[in-house]
Amino acid sequence: MAKGIGASSGIAMGRAFVIPTWEWDFPDKLIDVTDLAFEFERLYDGIRSSRDEIETIKQEFVSVLGEEQTSIFDAHLAILEDPVFMNEVQGIMQKQYKAAEVAVKEAIEKFVNMFDLLDDQYMKERALDIKDVGNRLLKHLLGALEETLPPKDQPYLVVAKELSPSQMVHLDTNLALGLVTMLGGKTSHVAIMARAMGVPYVLGLEGKLNTPIQNGDYLIIDGDEGCVYINPSDELVEEYKTRKAILQVMKDKLQTLAHLPAQTADGVSFQLAANISSVKELDQVLKNGASGVGLFRTEFLYMDRDSLPLEEEQFEVYKQVAEKLDGRRVVIRTLDIGGDKSLDYIELPEEDNPSLGYRAIRISLERTDLFKTQLRAILRASYYGNIKILYPMISSLEELQKANEVLEAAKKELDEEGIPFKPNIEVGIMIEVPAAVIIADILAEHVDFFSIGTNDLVQYVLAVDRMNETVAHLYDPFHPAVLRMLKATVEAAQATGVHVSVCGEMAGDIRALPIWLGLGIQELSMSVQSILPVKNSLLQSHHSEGGLIWNQLLRCKNSKSILDVLNSNLRQDVVAK
Repeated sequence: MAKGIGASSGIAMGRAFVIPTWEWDFPDKLIDVTDLAFEFERLYDGIRSSRDEIETIKQEFVSVLGEEQTSIFDAHLAILEDPVFMNEVQGIMQKQYKAAEVAVKEAIEKFVNMFDLLDDQYMKERALDIKDVGNRLLKHLLGALEETLPPKDQPYLVVAKELSPSQMVHLDTNLALGLVTMLGGKTSHVAIMARAMGVPYVLGLEGKLNTPIQNGDYLIIDGDEGCVYINPSDELVEEYKTRKAILQVMKDKLQTLAHLPAQTADGVSFQLAANISSVKELDQVLKNGASGVGLFRTEFLYMDRDSLPLEEEQFEVYKQVAEKLDGRRVVIRTLDIGGDKSLDYIELPEEDNPSLGYRAIRISLERTDLFKTQLRAILRASYYGNIKILYPMISSLEELQKANEVLEAAKKELDEEGIPFKPNIEVGIMIEVPAAVIIADILAEHVDFFSIGTNDLVQYVLAVDRMNETVAHLYDPFHPAVLRMLKATVEAAQATGVHVSVCGEMAGDIRALPIWLGLGIQELSMSVQSILPVKNSLLQSHHSEGGLIWNQLLRCKNSKSILDVLNSNLRQDVVAK
């Protein structure tokens, strides 16, 4: 058994599919001059095998992605025939008498390092292509012929060193039953997406495995306890099958609450909305009885592609969401990249601390071309439903004003073009940095609503990088400082009549429900999978008790005492309805 961090609850059982890391480690092997011809033949065989593999992959994806999107494979084929690259490999072999795989690795490192030093995005991308092709060639030279694509006809558990948000977007959750990664953070966007998709996830196993997990190993993933069992005993498998069946019974009971109004036992109504990253989540949003979408993370429209999405493409997606939700509220957050979310085709600077760097609204205000394109698409879609705009990571009034200037310019263009949109569309901001909390009274005068993003707010209030495993234990949503930040934000909003919702992970944590009752917040947006458990607790809670519990919390001096109070008021047994 390996103990990691449970990032998404639930139990998953099945065979492992290991995503290769392409990190090769082998000795600097020298050869005899008499073996040179044999090594060259190995090299040519590896090139032929790599070429055949690339052709196969291209044909497999061309029907799905189209010719333009699969042109990258043509570039990879060209590298295998590039005389400069191959002359470098052959030169190392002839002059230094090194084995084919050693020469290929040295050639890769030389060109990658050389191109990375150039201030030219095209050359940097070419360096990535060379590394990809070179690693594929190394795979064949070393005889590491493991399958790099998951099986298409049977379920599996994904195992990787780390996963990117774009990889997560394209997982087939009918087959990918669970996730295990060596790295990652519990509040990373991959973890957030796993919870939204209802996929059990354990992370942080780096250095905790006696032997690496191999393709085909039978695994049990316990996302609640953060445990991974590798090739467990039959007895343990049966025990977990029983536990999984019990969890399913509870899940089925919770599903019966979907049609009920979200309100406290003493009749105070709430809005329980969903956070989504793609249109494909909408069916589950409706199935679980969500009041709407409180956070549409639009950055995932921009991922796993090689160019920016056009205005028309974005418009169609936003329109589809609005129409499917049929009048329910849809809050669309503008592009929030940077930090742990990057785009291959937009060059972001290398930063020591990207969480404090060039990201979110800061990128949009510099790249007003892509910002206006997105705002035009959102405005056009607003004609077809109840859409609202949300700016991320606002830290000053100047940023808010500049964003609104771009919005007004987009409105003016659409008006001149005769394209319909909702001119009085509501605009809100994320409250996720301490600066926004401190000047919340100023910001409130210029917006229609606040949405508190607790994930980043906790990170910045406590100066804890939520992606850094070394300090992960210090990331504490129930720290007294966090509660005081929430209090200050809500009081500033209430003084000016601005609506407040919460869209961070705390919104879906049933332990935090008394906090929202005490603060008077009546709208929460969370992962789709959290809606019914939160509704279940809400139905058993009394709004009238919220103030009393909140006063107890304010007297607490540390998170342990805060959690003691919250846990004593925890209600998670499924109510009979």
